Amino acid sequence: MNRILLVEDNDTLGYVLREYLEMKGFEVNLARNGKEGLHLFKKQAYDLSILDIMMPEMDGLTLAREIRLLDRGAAFIFLTAKALKVDKLKGFNLGADDYIIKPVDEEELVARIKAILRRTRTKNPEDEKLLFTIGKYTFDPANQKLFLNGSEQILTEREAQLLRLLCENKGKLLSRRQVLNSLWSGNDYFNRRSMDVFISRLRKYLSDDPDIEIANVYGSGFILTDNGEGEEG
Repeated sequence: MNRILLVEDNDTLGYVLREYLEMKGFEVNLARNGKEGLHLFKKQAYDLSILDIMMPEMDGLTLAREIRLLDRGAAFIFLTAKALKVDKLKGFNLGADDYIIKPVDEEELVARIKAILRRTRTKNPEDEKLLFTIGKYTFDPANQKLFLNGSEQILTEREAQLLRLLCENKGKLLSRRQVLNSLWSGNDYFNRRSMDVFISRLRKYLSDDPDIEIANVYGSGFILTDNGEGEEG
């Protein structure tokens, strides 16, 4: 049974969502503010966290940052009554897996939860042995790690999934639509902006090898290239 942390300061909404999610087979722990949510997160592991943004004591964005310090691969969805673009982009900069505007459609929420859990938990035993060479880097997708000269960068689940897609299509155009359909919940403005944020992060992680490039093909997609391939020998 998947365990979910639900952090919502509106008692009525919190109880309604908890009851509905439990009816759908999830184990749900409900917290009424960010500090309580952080306390619960420290006590046990969760497959997914659902965080309201506007809360007393600690808001959802701050809570997400604290959660990421404890678990870089944590998956979470933001709930908010605010539809302002700046809030959505703040959420995606933190690596949010999805973002839902209140009033919440319970069936839609469950569908998005299941989609995220499928992306983050489905593993192939062969993946444990899979490594990609990217110029001077070695990428271990199963353990979400990027290695360079003995140092390692731990990636979030979404970062690792995106980098794997690029590696599997190395030297070929990876369309924006393909990335959005594979890793995000749809091809809307905020998902496109979120994708661009993750691409920027990967570029930064790979910046110590000048031969590695994630090129943007305007309006089409991305190409991962290694300009140093074949130079030795």
